[in-house]
Amino acid sequence: MGRNNRRMKEMSTSDKIILYSTIGVIILAIIITGLFLYSKNLNDEVKNSTMSLEDMANLTNNTSQESESASTEIGKSVEEAENEMNSTNSTNSMNSTNTSNSINSNTTNTNNSVNNTSNSSTNNVNATNSTNSSVATASENQESEIKKELSFERPVEGEIVREYAKDSLIYSETLQEWTTHTGIDIKADKTTVVKAAEAGTIKSIKNDPRYGLTIVIEHDDQYQTIYSNLLTSEFVVEGEKVERGQAIGTVGNTAVFEIADEPHLHFEIWKDSLPVDPTTLMK
Repeated sequence: MGRNNRRMKEMSTSDKIILYSTIGVIILAIIITGLFLYSKNLNDEVKNSTMSLEDMANLTNNTSQESESASTEIGKSVEEAENEMNSTNSTNSMNSTNTSNSINSNTTNTNNSVNNTSNSSTNNVNATNSTNSSVATASENQESEIKKELSFERPVEGEIVREYAKDSLIYSETLQEWTTHTGIDIKADKTTVVKAAEAGTIKSIKNDPRYGLTIVIEHDDQYQTIYSNLLTSEFVVEGEKVERGQAIGTVGNTAVFEIADEPHLHFEIWKDSLPVDPTTLMK
């Protein structure tokens, strides 16, 4: 190394230029040679990979024929596919039409059935409502008749000769004593017709040991009317329904407890098995 350095120092400037020039030429030659070899290899590859015009023409013709064949096949396939699709669509259309007609028919039948059922249900509901309305009206009328205040008329016309006296005492000429009186005595001639004070049913016709021949009539709302001291009861029988003002018997003088009195009708009204003052209920 020391020697080389000394030699480099001893060399003149011209020698240095020649040395560097020689080195540069060598390097340039190497580069040129490399480029030449690379270019040659590239040309060989191009030649090997390049086809002749005839080969390209033949290739083109073959490709064209293959393309036409493929195009024909594709065309046939497409046409067949279209035909198949048209056939399928036609079949589907027919099926759809038949299905639609079937659905429409079924829908129509169903609608008719529903309408008939609805009409039948409506008629049944209307009939039921009408029946219920009629029953309700009849029930209301019946309740109204039952609940209405009963109004009793005089069974005979005449003077009241003995008043109602449940809570007080009245002197009895027959008994010769003071006693209660649960009805009223209406003066009337013997054989005077006695009428029902209100509509009802003949409950009993009997000979009472105290008040003689007696008729009892049952009325609505737990009312009873009692007609005593009768002469006859030939106009009615037990269980018979009578109307207000209907003849039921005649005035007599059969009451043992009132035998000393003039002919009269002993008349009582009872409510819920208790006697009430007839004058408060008669018109």
